Amino acid sequence: MTVDQLFDRWEAAWSGKDPEAFEELCVSHVHYQDPLTEEPLEGSDELGRHAGRLWAAFPDARLERTGERLHKGGFAAAPSKLLATHKAPLESLPATNRFVVVHCVFYCELQHQRLKRIRAFFDLYDAATQLGILPTRGSMGEKALLMLRGFGLRAGRT
Repeated sequence: MTVDQLFDRWEAAWSGKDPEAFEELCVSHVHYQDPLTEEPLEGSDELGRHAGRLWAAFPDARLERTGERLHKGGFAAAPSKLLATHKAPLESLPATNRFVVVHCVFYCELQHQRLKRIRAFFDLYDAATQLGILPTRGSMGEKALLMLRGFGLRAGRT
């Protein structure tokens, strides 16, 4: 399987809502981490449960390719975007019914044409502003939040 085929199947797994789809793409002891995981997840079962929480809150979630995948040696990177509507509660956050587009990059270590370590990078603050949870950058709400946290106002911003 080529790196492009692997990532095509990775995106299909996130879009297909089948937690078992990760098993054939990953080594048995896969490590996965993203800004929403407190510690790396271990194994495709934990990864599938993590994806299941996303699917429960965002039932129309789909992951799409956004650019060239890079591959050298045992490492690869794949830019993608998640498109989804927040239709159900996510832990203590009630449904916002807002549509989000979250750009991400998966940086992966490969082993025997499978994913061994996966680190997803995305802007959690941007996702929260799209959901209406946090104020947009440069807004009065952001300035108030920064002042409350003791940062004061940012110079040069209105």
